[in-house]
Amino acid sequence: MARPLRLEFAGALYHLTSRGDRRENIYEDDADRADFLSVLGEVCAQYNWVCHAYCLMSNHYHLLVETPDGNLSKGMRQLNGVYTQHFNRRHGRVGHVFQGRYKAILVDKNAYLLELARYIVLNPVRAQMVRSAREWPWSSYRATAGQTGGSEWLQTEWLLAAFGRRKGKAMEAYRRFVAEGKNQPSPWQALWGYGKGVRFCFLPMVGRLPLELDWRVGHGQAAEIGVCGGALSPHFPG
Repeated sequence: MARPLRLEFAGALYHLTSRGDRRENIYEDDADRADFLSVLGEVCAQYNWVCHAYCLMSNHYHLLVETPDGNLSKGMRQLNGVYTQHFNRRHGRVGHVFQGRYKAILVDKNAYLLELARYIVLNPVRAQMVRSAREWPWSSYRATAGQTGGSEWLQTEWLLAAFGRRKGKAMEAYRRFVAEGKNQPSPWQALWGYGKGVRFCFLPMVGRLPLELDWRVGHGQAAEIGVCGGALSPHFPG
């Protein structure tokens, strides 16, 4: 059986999620969350990742990451692997912290970055953990909204540029944009395959994939990007 094609290329943007083994918590306390962000920062520096948004929940996390060097798998192995070592050492445990597979959805930066950035920081609100995104300290919302200083590895400029040239005004517009999304459905629910027990999603990526991948999509056809053991594998509508 042929190995699935790895959709990793320079400049690719992904919505990444990884859940706890048996859906157990991957963070026991705030010290664990702080350690995870420290490891994420190291991965961003080592693998030249650009993180546009993040949110740490209880048993999973969400990241919106761009890979200028096309090295998603290497970075994810480092991120989940090093954090697992830290977590087990700190809590005196052994074994897996994360499920065997992480989920990676290839994203069109121009079409979906804003909606996904909003969806990610609103996760604690949808889970009824807090009433507003600003109440949750473990996401990129506060830094992007100008309510706290951000980490060096968090890139907020591209996102804020979509709301205006003046940073202060852009932050105000971003705060309104997030607030308006509280009752909006997930951006994935409008996409073919979401919520149907499959690990892929419908994305209009034609014309935005590298030439060596574009032929697999076909002119005028959309790609379904899935995950198999951490590798992205394409499927196509019948």
